[in-house]
Amino acid sequence: MDLGFAALATLSTGEKIPCPKAHTALLQGLRRVSRGLSRKVKGSKNREKAKKKPARLHARIGNIRSDALHPLTTNLTRRFHTIGIADLNVRGMLKNRHLSRSIADMGFFEFRRQLDYKAVRSGGQVVVADRFFAGSKTCCSACGHKLETLPLSVRHWRRPECGKEHDRDVNAAINLRDYAVSSTVSACGGEGSGSGRSTGLIPAPAKQEANSKPVTGWI
Repeated sequence: MDLGFAALATLSTGEKIPCPKAHTALLQGLRRVSRGLSRKVKGSKNREKAKKKPARLHARIGNIRSDALHPLTTNLTRRFHTIGIADLNVRGMLKNRHLSRSIADMGFFEFRRQLDYKAVRSGGQVVVADRFFAGSKTCCSACGHKLETLPLSVRHWRRPECGKEHDRDVNAAINLRDYAVSSTVSACGGEGSGSGRSTGLIPAPAKQEANSKPVTGWI
């Protein structure tokens, strides 16, 4: 599964899951109430009332984001036993002043946190590829060609030798799926390679196991 800006998550099946982008949607409202707050006299009752408006909007943004992430992560951990994702350097990405607001609005850290503990609870696992794993730039067909550079603005690219055209997000998700499968097989003592780390597994309570359906497959 590949995380991005155009879609929050892109699965190896080709499914793209959008993000509500609550902060972007309510940004104009935040600016308006912030201007109103700045015009109030310090220490006045009107200023105290005005302080509550930005707080309510930020709480609403958090609730919208949470209401989107929780059903998504629950659905993914129920559908798939093994989930492969990239180890994003979110802290470093936030230093980009052109993308920091969009990155923060996606909620990558919270998405990863929920995915980790829900996978453990479901008896599955999350395999994390190294942050330098070139999933988008590597041809997912048998040729395995790797591009030298791939700008973020380029959403599709074609491999001249094999003629295969790639959607960069779907291609990254497929490569992450293959990486997760090979890492899992290698960890079990079979053939395969990869140094991905996976979350530890904690057996679910007996009552929960009886009421939950087994999950299979990779993503």
